Amino acid sequence: MSKLVTIYGGSGFVGRYIARRMAKEGWRVRVAVRRPNEAMHVKPYGVPGQVEPVFCNIRDDASVAAVMAGADAVVNCVGVLNELGKNTFAAVHAEGAGRIARIAAQQGVAKLVHLSAIGADAESDSAYARTKAAGEAAVLAAFPAAVILRPSVIFGPEDQFFNRFAAMTRLGPVLPIAGGATRFQPVYVDDVAKAAVVAVTGAAEPGVYELGGPEVKSFAALMEQMLAVIHRKRIVVSLPGFVAGLMAAGFDFGQKATGGLVENSLLTRDQLKNLAHDNVVSDGSRGLGDLGIEPVTMGSVLPDYLWKFRPSGQYDELMNSARNLRGDI
Repeated sequence: MSKLVTIYGGSGFVGRYIARRMAKEGWRVRVAVRRPNEAMHVKPYGVPGQVEPVFCNIRDDASVAAVMAGADAVVNCVGVLNELGKNTFAAVHAEGAGRIARIAAQQGVAKLVHLSAIGADAESDSAYARTKAAGEAAVLAAFPAAVILRPSVIFGPEDQFFNRFAAMTRLGPVLPIAGGATRFQPVYVDDVAKAAVVAVTGAAEPGVYELGGPEVKSFAALMEQMLAVIHRKRIVVSLPGFVAGLMAAGFDFGQKATGGLVENSLLTRDQLKNLAHDNVVSDGSRGLGDLGIEPVTMGSVLPDYLWKFRPSGQYDELMNSARNLRGDI
């Protein structure tokens, strides 16, 4: 019988790519999510019955243990960018991660891969970064042989980074951002998935790996690159700190005042704290190269999914060619 991997958060942005690759490797894949009926898109990744969504609440021991039963390996991809209801940073990043690692050790699971983030820091003023660090510590305390992956900002067709800002360009001539000078090292989502598969299949030494792509650019420079891909001219404005702070506070208040009905998906005060620090691979850290992975460039991928934000969508290149042809006549 083929081996079984349980992927917590396996229908999300990164998780679905890991699930697809594990299925291609011939593993049975159990995708543990809060809403299995919304995760049916993972089933075609393998033959009938090979990839199955199952219900799980990582805040509950019994729920975590049930979906892990019989698993040879476990991958934890669960994370939140914004606290909402009971899904706080502490509950998800720290307690949830520790719970999964503890139960994996109790059940004798052979391999554990935990998805964290560059910037995880127990001393950070950001709750996101502090709880990511707490989660890593809890994982290693319970499961010392775990592999921890720390990616920089992740890009790909379903990302919440380039897609979000490309959509904002439709609203006017100015593209406002916070922390324009902050440096990032974007990594392709499928490269992160490859790293997880290498770790699951036993070809990676235990410990922490920081994952970044081949390019390091400021936030503002990334926006300029995105604008070139979507063929739009916009003025990228890096907001002063106090202005960004007021906006973030207002967005946070709107979420709180509505009881979460209006979610702050634009900018939180905690995200603003993270933007004060570069998000790049640390000197001397292990990374994609140590896992035998050649990172993909942004330029080779962004046009494949950002074309829909061009003025004429998929026909933009054709329209530009036609206009140039008329100009030559």
